[in-house]
Formats: sequence, C-alpha cells, structure tokens
Amino acid sequence: MVYTPQRLFKVVVGLFIFAVGIVLTINASMGVSPWDVFHQGVSRTVGITIGQAHIIMGFLIILLDIYLGQAIGWATIMNMLLIGTFIDVIMLNELVPVAQTPLIGLAMIIAGIAVQGLGFAAYISQGIGAGPRDGLMVVLTKRTGKSVRLIKSLIEATVVTIGIILGGSFGIGTIIMAFFGGIIFQATFRLIRFRVENVEHRFIQDDLKAMKNRV
Repeated sequence: MVYTPQRLFKVVVGLFIFAVGIVLTINASMGVSPWDVFHQGVSRTVGITIGQAHIIMGFLIILLDIYLGQAIGWATIMNMLLIGTFIDVIMLNELVPVAQTPLIGLAMIIAGIAVQGLGFAAYISQGIGAGPRDGLMVVLTKRTGKSVRLIKSLIEATVVTIGIILGGSFGIGTIIMAFFGGIIFQATFRLIRFRVENVEHRFIQDDLKAMKNRV
C-alpha cells in the first residue's frame, strides 16, 4: 500500500465529514451520543472544549489499545487529532445551527448519524486504520470472546454512566443513537455500496517492520 496524498486527503475529508455529523447530533439539543455524553462531561468538569476532550480521551484510548495488543494505523492517529479539532472549529464558528424544535432536533439526529456513516466510510475505506474507540471495541471482543454487540453495549453503558455523573447531556437523542445508530449506519453503507468487511488495513507495525527489513 502506498500512502499517496490523495489517500491521506480522503482520510482528512472523511474525518471532517464525521465531525460535522457529530456536531449535528450535539446541536440537535436532545441528548448527545453515548461517547459524547462522556466527552461532554469531561469537558464541563475539566473546563475544556468538547473537541479537546475528544483528543485527550482518544490519546488515552490509543494507549490502552496498544497495551491490549490492538494494532493501530496512521488514520487512528489522525482520527484522534483531527475529529476533536474539527468539532471545535465547527462549533466555535457556529457552522451548524442549533435545533429550535424537537422535530428539527430529531431530523438533525438522524441526519447526523447518516453523515457520520458517510465520513466513516470515506476514511476507513483508505485502509490505514480505524478510530481509537473502534479499536478498543475490537480488541476487547477478541480478548473476551464475547460478541461485538455485548462489548459495544458494555462500553457505551460505562461511558454514559461516567458522563452523566460528570454532567454530560443524556436525553432521548442518546437513546435513539444507542439503539438505532447502527441501523442508520448500515442503511447509509448500503446506499453508497460500501462494505466495511472488505477493507484491508495496513498498520503502523507493518511500516516499522518494512523499515526494519530495508535496514
């Protein structure tokens, strides 16, 4: 695999689209996604932006991924750095409006999940790594032998609980995203004919081995 400028550009664009989707769900004002309940709680407790909370927690999760034996790619690092940055740029510049009615909020949640699906497909299809949080779900599934659904549910229940304690926004939107987010993601993938299981990743370890062999 060659790390062409076009490939890296597509990762950046995908991460930006994903960040737009996150802000859509936040500005729906009906409760944020399970992970963002946690990020929002951290941001309010520590006194930082939600984007900065994304970056800090992403870094810590990457360290945990590595400790547990999960391979990471360059897109994993880019995910950790860029999504939080893009979230702050979008929110601080008010590029996405805030919902004024519950109906508009519901539409923004559904649109936000679909937009995240588009962004996910754009960056994951480049085959240079998944996000830190996705990696954590994968490695815990491998380590425990339990189903992805169970591990995902346990992780999200944990971060939601901690997030609520820290002051994150839990609402009907959180429940919608927890129970229907996967369905909307899958519908988005079918619409653009994207199959995540067909993506083969190259990881940082592969590059280090290649460099070692050359030396």
